[in-house]
Amino acid sequence: MPIKVDYVVRETTSNLGRNITITLASIITVAVSLALVGASLMLRTGVENATARWQGGIEFVVFLRADASQTQIDAVQNELNSSPEVDSYQFVNKEEAYAEFKRLFADSPELVDSLDAGDLPPSFRVEPVNKEVDAVDSLGSQFTKSPGVERVVFASKTIRLIQQLSSRLTVGIFVVAAFLLGAAGLLILNTIRMAMFARRREIEVMKLVGATNWFIRVPFMVEGLVQGLVGAFLAIVALAAFKPFFQKWLPNPEDIPLVSGFTVGGGEMTFIFVTLGVVGILIGAIGAGVAVSRFLDV
Repeated sequence: MPIKVDYVVRETTSNLGRNITITLASIITVAVSLALVGASLMLRTGVENATARWQGGIEFVVFLRADASQTQIDAVQNELNSSPEVDSYQFVNKEEAYAEFKRLFADSPELVDSLDAGDLPPSFRVEPVNKEVDAVDSLGSQFTKSPGVERVVFASKTIRLIQQLSSRLTVGIFVVAAFLLGAAGLLILNTIRMAMFARRREIEVMKLVGATNWFIRVPFMVEGLVQGLVGAFLAIVALAAFKPFFQKWLPNPEDIPLVSGFTVGGGEMTFIFVTLGVVGILIGAIGAGVAVSRFLDV
């Protein structure tokens, strides 16, 4: 038996309206849980961007002068290579520093336009073997008087504390969101089951006249998808409206000089929004799929 689009739309609309209270509860639960997931992803992204230069065990950064010669750069690199106290390092040239700057401050075009690649200094990001504070200070201080070196910046306890708090907060939010998403899935499941139970006589007649399980199943599956998708849409709208306040709430680079700015770029927000949409659809599909399968198997 072929499935017509107008039939699916009509049946889905009817089912959603029949259990409006539970439907709204399902949508709101999905929206709240996905908004929490999105907020935690925004926080995590902001912290990662702010502490980008300190990722991967980097303990100090050797900033060279913008006009440092290649000979001076090579001399610092040779010093790093010959030091047994250096575990690894990464050289960031002017172009790479500028590309990172543009990515981190993509939402501030006037700031990006005020600089070009030649204005930013190259640097070495260093991971020492011994990460004890005294050992790191001793190693980093060896480069302060090297020719071509502008300054050496050390990761502080503040940076590590920010990273630790962000990780713990993200885990906590995800745990709460997971419980809420589970509750949302159960609400969607119960909504679909109630809709099918209310139409059980009609479903029995449809089976008697030759309707396949898929013909019966599709409108209810679409109902679950709609609930998940609408919940995701509401979460996305809430996060989009919240983002300007989120950016203002987080500290500025001037407040914590060692960070690069707690920014969440447009591309990163798009990824978060797409992720929420996919999760919303999956929650709706799984909840509806389980409900329909159990009902039709009875």
